[in-house]
Amino acid sequence: MAKTTPATLALGKAGVAFTLHTYDYDPDAGRVGLQAAESLGADPARVLKTLMAQVDGKPVCAVLASDQEVSMKKLAAVFGGKTAAMMKPADAERLTGYRVGGVSPFGQKRAVPTVVDEAALGHDRVFVNGGQRGLQAQLAPSDLIAATGAKVASITLLFLACAAGRKGARHRPAPCKLIFPVPSPQRSECPPPSPRPTSPS
Repeated sequence: MAKTTPATLALGKAGVAFTLHTYDYDPDAGRVGLQAAESLGADPARVLKTLMAQVDGKPVCAVLASDQEVSMKKLAAVFGGKTAAMMKPADAERLTGYRVGGVSPFGQKRAVPTVVDEAALGHDRVFVNGGQRGLQAQLAPSDLIAATGAKVASITLLFLACAAGRKGARHRPAPCKLIFPVPSPQRSECPPPSPRPTSPS
């Protein structure tokens, strides 16, 4: 595997200290980032995934933990937009110059506005795609932010799972449990709804 990519060249040019780590990339993995974390024997919270999206039709890049999901509402807000959506894989490859599964926030063909989830700052070192499938660069999150000129914000989902009481329903909503940040896959952890007390006739 070649360890020189546009991403590693960009990091070197920026004077960033990093180490490269290889692993066996599985193209059939349901979650590429989680598969990378497992192969590297690293905490998924430290293995960051790079997502290409669009905010009001304009390309952006989001970097967050591999075991989390991005909130499109938060992503749009970070860049002052109204709506956000994931970019189509073919468009992401054309824009970045990388293949899906090997997209890095560094050294993209066209630099786009980038945001790093604030949780990344809770770690001394994080893994980020090195611009090739099966290649990860480990570096300080502060260097990730500096090298990409990224914003830092909370962009992961807050998942509130509950049995919401519908209008006219004959039960009260069960207490809800706030899962923060949302685990993957998302799941409900609410108890079943409790019946509404009835008055004796």
